[in-house]
Amino acid sequence: MIDRMSTQPISLDDAFARFTDIWSPRIVATINDYDVRLARFAGEHVWHVHENTDEFFLVVDGEIDIALREDGDERVVTVPRGAVFVVPRGTFHKPSAKDGALVLLVEPSGTLTVGDTHDEVPDHVDVTTGHAL
Repeated sequence: MIDRMSTQPISLDDAFARFTDIWSPRIVATINDYDVRLARFAGEHVWHVHENTDEFFLVVDGEIDIALREDGDERVVTVPRGAVFVVPRGTFHKPSAKDGALVLLVEPSGTLTVGDTHDEVPDHVDVTTGHAL
């Protein structure tokens, strides 16, 4: 287990090597009241919304799509390796990754992976506030 308040650098490669589950984030660090989570994306997540918080995505490897429902329309944002994207609070969204991806997320501690409101959760999506690494 990696100490989230470590006084030493934490290798993202080593951290990602510690788990293989998709859509089941691991908490690698805590900053004030925010978790830094690592997740493996593959296939589709679920449409969901975080009413009171933005959601930060940094693609470490691979590429992700984030479908967004805004003002009655839907659009898809593609986030390539090395890029970041923030889903604004109150925006329904559904992340996906065709070929798999490694993603770093920043969210307030205790935030559910399926948000405050969501569609039916498929079996491959872990409903969690994050697991220890």
